[in-house]
Amino acid sequence: MISLVLFALAGILIGGVIQLVKSGATRFSVGITAVLAALAAAGGFAWWPGEA
Repeated sequence: MISLVLFALAGILIGGVIQLVKSGATRFSVGITAVLAALAAAGGFAWWPGEA
């Protein structure tokens, strides 16, 4: 369940990165959002059912 929530959050954040790039935001804000998206996706894989 938590893995699905984290994957959904990662998807929303990736969409945010795309919109930030299109709007010409600073590299810092794009980078922070991209790092958060990567962490959310990594967390989703970490809590994937069937591990361990």
